[in-house]
Amino acid sequence: MARSKLKRLLARMVPSGDVVESTVKSGLWVLSQNAVGRVIQLVMLVILARLIGPAQVGLIGIVLLTLSALKQFTNLGFNAALVQQREENVDGHLSTAWVLMGARGVIIALSMVLAAPFVATLFGEPETTAMIRVLAVSPLVLGLKNPGVVYFQKNLEFHKQFVYRISGEVLQFVIAVGYALVWPTAWAFVVAYVVSNVFRAVVSYLIHDYRPRLSFDRDVAADLVGYGKWLTGTSILYFLYSEGDDAFVGWFLGPAALGFYQYAYRLSNAPATELTQVVSSVMFPTFSKMQDDLSVLRDAFLKTIRINALVAFPVSFGIVVVAPDFVRTFLGTEWTPMIPVMQILAMYGMMRAFTKVFGSVWKAVGRPDYVTKLSAVRVVLIALLIFPLTQRFGTVGTAGLITGLYVFPMVPLDIYVMKREIGTGYGDILGEAVYPFVAGLLMAGGVWAVRSTVALSPPFSLALSVLVGAALYLGLMGLFESLFDVGIKQNVDLVRSSFSD
Repeated sequence: MARSKLKRLLARMVPSGDVVESTVKSGLWVLSQNAVGRVIQLVMLVILARLIGPAQVGLIGIVLLTLSALKQFTNLGFNAALVQQREENVDGHLSTAWVLMGARGVIIALSMVLAAPFVATLFGEPETTAMIRVLAVSPLVLGLKNPGVVYFQKNLEFHKQFVYRISGEVLQFVIAVGYALVWPTAWAFVVAYVVSNVFRAVVSYLIHDYRPRLSFDRDVAADLVGYGKWLTGTSILYFLYSEGDDAFVGWFLGPAALGFYQYAYRLSNAPATELTQVVSSVMFPTFSKMQDDLSVLRDAFLKTIRINALVAFPVSFGIVVVAPDFVRTFLGTEWTPMIPVMQILAMYGMMRAFTKVFGSVWKAVGRPDYVTKLSAVRVVLIALLIFPLTQRFGTVGTAGLITGLYVFPMVPLDIYVMKREIGTGYGDILGEAVYPFVAGLLMAGGVWAVRSTVALSPPFSLALSVLVGAALYLGLMGLFESLFDVGIKQNVDLVRSSFSD
């Protein structure tokens, strides 16, 4: 009986129905994937932080920066180009895309092998040479993964992507923690990362029946590159503004400071990262299906940023308040220098979660150049200011710069471009953030007052803060819903109806 009920539930969760219903179901699958994956990743990071310490974590950061730089500088945007295609069947494009991605994987791997000693010299960490060269296996094998997995995103089949992604996350966790328990060094992460990506490449052929051929169509390649060229530029700029600060901190302040800074970013931006992945994975193909109906697209956009704000704002405000207790409880006193950085970057994560969907709209309507051009502005401003602020205030100055530039001028520029592109007003966009912002701010004030009044050890203070914060935010949003009809009930009813028989 219970087994048959579970089968019926899973059947209802397979994305089907109209675009709205499929999007809701797909969003829940991606949210589940990201929630499970993030929990696995965060637990792994906490355990590694305890076992190997900030300096070794900094070495992992240097190695991953090298891989990320080469991946972003050679990102051809083919998956986005295939998803954006109006045609449902893109089999005719996949073999050419596979050849191009395979070639890219070879180029990245060779570049890592050759660049490894130079990177090690730049950061003054000779141990990273061997790590970078071993990590080169990862892009090589992933370049040959089954291109048919793009259908998971294009057709909103995120229940299949869940299996594909999470299986690799679980394997990486097991290997990293097991290795670190025996040999507590940065190699624990490197070995786990490579093995898990080899596993993902194999699984991609087991989970989708498409089989690429060694063939190349110049017209198809030109079509893919024509769309993806702006995304390539965006990827380069994305690396410069999202990880260029990491590279600068590692070079200027050393691997231990890099370890503090990267952990502060990852932990403070976890909610924004999850929302970003959900939005990018689900809303981009959904917006692409709506690209010919501007009014429908505009309505979907506003509903999406409302959901983002409802979740990201309270979590980000909560991170600011509980960061000291969280760090002392899970990472230990050795990691306390990252607390103020984590608090500042939590505000960056809040705004990033709210505005990230803008890029999905621009790509869906065939204007990925907006993302590239706005990213260029951001990179120039960071390049001009990062040295003096980091020299004066350390990682706190770096975090303040990244957050401050997002407040102004980037968010106003994003809203201006969106207003011009789809015709929505400033009030429409900012109005979706008012109630979650007010409720989140009041919640943070209430939690801070309780923590200041009740003296508890960090673990108990953390638990109390989470409970009080959740109760305050839910109560405040319930009050706003009853007084102003902010749309919470409408979103809940939409999710419920998507899974009804």
